[in-house]
Amino acid sequence: MIQIYWIELFVLIVVPLFVMSYRQQGEDGTGDANTNGKSAFAHLGETIAKLYNKYAPYSFAEVQEKTSQLGHAYTMREYTSEVILIGGLFAVIGWMYFYSIPFAIFYAIIAIMFIPYLHFLKANREFAEFIFEQIQTYCSNVINEFNTTQSFVKSLEGCRDSGILEDPVLADVSKMIDMSYSNGTIDEAIEWFNKKYPYYMVKNMHQLFNQITKEGAQDTGESLENMMSDIDTLVEGVYRDKMDRSVSHKKFMGFGIALYFLPMLIQILMKDSYRQMIEQLYVQFMLHGVVAINSYFIISGEKFYNEDTGVE
Repeated sequence: MIQIYWIELFVLIVVPLFVMSYRQQGEDGTGDANTNGKSAFAHLGETIAKLYNKYAPYSFAEVQEKTSQLGHAYTMREYTSEVILIGGLFAVIGWMYFYSIPFAIFYAIIAIMFIPYLHFLKANREFAEFIFEQIQTYCSNVINEFNTTQSFVKSLEGCRDSGILEDPVLADVSKMIDMSYSNGTIDEAIEWFNKKYPYYMVKNMHQLFNQITKEGAQDTGESLENMMSDIDTLVEGVYRDKMDRSVSHKKFMGFGIALYFLPMLIQILMKDSYRQMIEQLYVQFMLHGVVAINSYFIISGEKFYNEDTGVE
């Protein structure tokens, strides 16, 4: 009976797919397979980027540019240290589980490939925090402007011209103003802004202004004061949630990494019989499953920690 190792099986599957994809680009007229054709990985990357930019509210380039402006640029030094740390950790895990250099290299490479995605999650969190602060400023400023102008559109113009907002929120407020003048009503502008920024404070404030604009009110001061109080309460809750998430995230990561080293306990208990056991194909399969499930567990936790800042 011929024993098939997982690393060889992976190579046997991936290499033919790569060659077929590369040749297809030369045959379908998009490139010369021999000289001018793009690599399959570059083509796949471009396709994913186009899909993301089509359906995501902001492109990653926009997120990355804004985080760089905020002083959170991802430096080569940080990337190199993460490659050494994460790649080295998973190389140790691969060796510890299988006593195999190919598996150690394989897991190190896979782990390094996930580093840009982790950076993507971090950049999205920093961008989301910036957007939330801008939305908080937008809501407070519009309410203050309305106390003077008694007009929602004029309040938007005052907020836009105050210089306290930055793009992309500033550009979107300008678009709201143009939509309001073009349609002669604020309904469509409010609906569009609510969909793009699904924060409770935005929806609640817009509903109040929509009601005031359509039904009128003799004294809006008390309603707007209550709205400001609600915004302060919501912002306080969001920042409290941020601190709680940070504390839970540290504990979560420590627990997740500790789970990777659980087989060490098994090896201590089983001693020399562990090496004989991992020669069995089904045991290798189960160990790969342990790594995959725990990795998914950690990545899901990272995703939860880095998303939905302030969003309902």
